[in-house]
Amino acid sequence: MRVSFDIENIAALARLKLTPEEKIRLAGQMGTILEYIEKLNELNTNEVEPTAHVLGINNVFREDEPTTKALADHNLISDSPAHNKGHYEVPKII
Repeated sequence: MRVSFDIENIAALARLKLTPEEKIRLAGQMGTILEYIEKLNELNTNEVEPTAHVLGINNVFREDEPTTKALADHNLISDSPAHNKGHYEVPKII
C-alpha cells in the first residue's frame, strides 16, 4: 500500500523552510518510514499485552499509606541523637 502525504504541508506545519532538494530527500525518507509503519500495522497483536517497560521492573517502595500516629505525637528533639535543654545539638561548622 502506497502512503501519500504532502511534504509542503508538513514543512509548513513544522515551520520549516526546505530547499527543493531537501523536500525530495525528506519526502523519500518519510515515505519509507510510513511504508514501514503500514507493514507493522499488518501484524496481529491481539494477544500481546501492552507494556510500559520491556524489563518488567516493579516498584520496590512501600505503599504510601497514611499513618494514624501524628508526627506531633513524637518529641522529635528527645528522639534526636544529640539534644540539650529542648534544642538540637549539632557540630560547630565555623
